[in-house]
Amino acid sequence: MRNVAQGPIAWRSELWGSPLRALATVLLVVLLAWGGFHAIEWGVVHAVFRPDAEACRAVQHGACWGVVAEKWRPMLFGRFPYEEQWRPAIAVVVLSAVTVLSAWPRSWRWWLAPLWIAALLLFVLLMRGGVAGLVPVPTSRWGGLPLTIGLAVVGLALAFPLALLLALGRRSGWPVVRTLSASYIELVRGVPLISVLFMASFLLPLLWPAGWQPDVLVRVLAGLTLFVAAYLAEIIRGGLQAVPRGQTEVAMALGFGRWPVQRDIVLPQALRLVVPALTNSVVGTLKDTSLVTVVGLFELTGALGLALGGDPTWRPFYLEGYLFIAAVYWVLCFGLSRYSVWLERRLGEGTR
Repeated sequence: MRNVAQGPIAWRSELWGSPLRALATVLLVVLLAWGGFHAIEWGVVHAVFRPDAEACRAVQHGACWGVVAEKWRPMLFGRFPYEEQWRPAIAVVVLSAVTVLSAWPRSWRWWLAPLWIAALLLFVLLMRGGVAGLVPVPTSRWGGLPLTIGLAVVGLALAFPLALLLALGRRSGWPVVRTLSASYIELVRGVPLISVLFMASFLLPLLWPAGWQPDVLVRVLAGLTLFVAAYLAEIIRGGLQAVPRGQTEVAMALGFGRWPVQRDIVLPQALRLVVPALTNSVVGTLKDTSLVTVVGLFELTGALGLALGGDPTWRPFYLEGYLFIAAVYWVLCFGLSRYSVWLERRLGEGTR
């Protein structure tokens, strides 16, 4: 078994253990140095940071970060009214704060559920308006970072209970429940998300009674929830299968009921085992929200197109805008991955 002291030795062996490995290491270092030098030269040394379009066009071999300084508000908030953009900013802070608080195991108490309900109501109130003197803003003008985070957080929050029921249903002893759960999971996982969004946005309105149509954002959120639930259900089912059957049998022999066994013994272990896979699905869902652009909702990537597409002055600097949006996504996804590592270690304390 490799111990901690052998770590640096193992790394040295991997990098320089043979002539071929040493050559590959040298080439990789040279390539990284060359790429890093040119990236710094383009993105820092010769870059323009002030919102001056003339200065940006005059620079031949430098980045124009001035487009971010000039257009960061429409990039982050889309078509939301300029004077009211403090509302989506507060809404994002509220939803993010509750999400971060929920990530702390010590906060997993009964009061977390009503806190989430209050946070979601406040999010909708700030975004939609129409009460307390707030100017009404239709969902068609929601966009940017609030829409991305809102779709991801609310979609996952709604999808997880459904996924839990589907995972338990697929392992049920009742053939009808097991067949229905398996059929739903396989059907949804067999189609791409973009087709689900198209159906939710364009096909479902044809099936509703005349004169009544749910908002497009509600339909898209419903489609995203149903799609994500199918993938989460298979992850949870894998965790359930990894729990030894003997624990269930012993608990039943001691007088525990079927549901208490699942709630208190099986599910806690199953969810702890699949933390990395759940985090991977969460990261994927966060990035998949970019697909809602095809149905007329402009999240981060769509908001970038709105911000630059109609302005010929800044339109040539799409690359810098996309790099800014990519940096926002990277911060969110990297934070989720590091939280997954931390949570896995914390939940694994005292286990072998």
